[in-house]
Amino acid sequence: MLGFRRSRPRLTTALAVFGLLATGAAVQASIAAPAHAATTHRVLFDNGHAETAGNADWIVSTSQPDPLGQDSSPSSETDWTGALSSWGVALQKTGNYSLKTLPSGSSLSYGGSTTTDLSNFDTLVLPEPNTLFTTAEKTAIMTFVKNGGGLFMVSDHTGADRNNDGYDAVEVLNDLMTDNSVDSTDPFGFSIDSLSVSSDYPSAISDSSDAVLHGSFGTVTKSLIASGTTATLKPADNSSVKGLLYRTGYSGNTGAFFATSTFGSGRVAFWGDSSPIDDGTGQSGNTLYDGWNDTGATNAALALNATEWLVGASSGGDDGGGGGTCTAAQLLGNNGFESGATTWTASSDVITNSSGESARTGSYYAWLDGYGSARTDTLSQSVTIPSGCTTATLSFYLHVDTAETTTSTAYDTLKAQVLNSGGTVLSTLATYSNLNAASGYTQRSFSLASYAGQTVTVKFTGTEGSTLQTSFVLDDTALTVS
Repeated sequence: MLGFRRSRPRLTTALAVFGLLATGAAVQASIAAPAHAATTHRVLFDNGHAETAGNADWIVSTSQPDPLGQDSSPSSETDWTGALSSWGVALQKTGNYSLKTLPSGSSLSYGGSTTTDLSNFDTLVLPEPNTLFTTAEKTAIMTFVKNGGGLFMVSDHTGADRNNDGYDAVEVLNDLMTDNSVDSTDPFGFSIDSLSVSSDYPSAISDSSDAVLHGSFGTVTKSLIASGTTATLKPADNSSVKGLLYRTGYSGNTGAFFATSTFGSGRVAFWGDSSPIDDGTGQSGNTLYDGWNDTGATNAALALNATEWLVGASSGGDDGGGGGTCTAAQLLGNNGFESGATTWTASSDVITNSSGESARTGSYYAWLDGYGSARTDTLSQSVTIPSGCTTATLSFYLHVDTAETTTSTAYDTLKAQVLNSGGTVLSTLATYSNLNAASGYTQRSFSLASYAGQTVTVKFTGTEGSTLQTSFVLDDTALTVS
């Protein structure tokens, strides 16, 4: 099929808006992955999304952003005020953690200059957020995780709308995963169930190698549900998703009360209830429940081991992501272009579902050039390749058609390149031209293993001469590491 067109069909208004968001995401994605310090692991607890509304008190201390302002050397949970003070004090007492809180009224950001910007942390804890994250915040969170950060999501039962704004934690967290500019195609491989389970003691799976269940803070056997929910796992969407504790009578992909996953270079943990992290103490007037010290569960070990795993500090078991390790993963967001003009930075109308060319799979694809006039189109995405990965393979399917008749001169070209975060070309992987025209798609693959530990930009640049079109059509891209 010849791809000549005098003008490209425009994407819908919604997708055009997504294109603007993708530009911001790409700029933020160029920031280096969070550095895991040798002994100090940096954790940010969110209090910017109604975590203390109603009877909730999901803070480590009333001193914010720095809990050390309340007590610089806490020895017991009451030295800091908040229902999460036991969690915070336990981490502080190890001497290996630096804790901060995003204060109420503040917004999450990534790539800014504030002390609570996510670029300054290894892990973000979202303890039952009750207000929706803004578009910019969702981009910040997802880019932070993709670039190597840890994300700890704590939900509660459906209907737990503590500030009466129409949203509960189930809806807030599902919205984060399904409506963001980085990857909305089930990025973590699970969704949170709209359930209200009144009580249960979910049991841990049998896996002696798992670093969350068997970490330096103890062995996890059971957790606690005191009005909570579960998650449905979708390993077909993300093969790294793993249920660690299940509601009684459930296993496999349903009823997961605690689950872990990876996304890009980062790690993710999910917990279906806030009661297990509640230590029963907090600010006056709140009705709290001491799940942290519940003798029928091992909630403290679960919270602390999971935090250790998220920051990349655990030394054994399933040690994916960050800290010089590598979890097998596919790193490119929206890699088949099915989310339209998201995640990628592209020239106008490059990502399209136009009938002028055909996608290899799905409906959308990337179409560079094909105008028959002087034109340059670009398509790029920044990605961090974990330092512990020994293989990193960029692949994509390419179809070239042309109206050129020469068999010897490359009038129109497509370059596949790798750039650093400053925009300097590190390598030109290949140059294709009108001479590569052929029917159908051909897969092309290149090793990027030499860029392990770096944030790089994968960029395609199509340059067309002043007459006779050549179309460079891309689909089903991937950057797989192991």
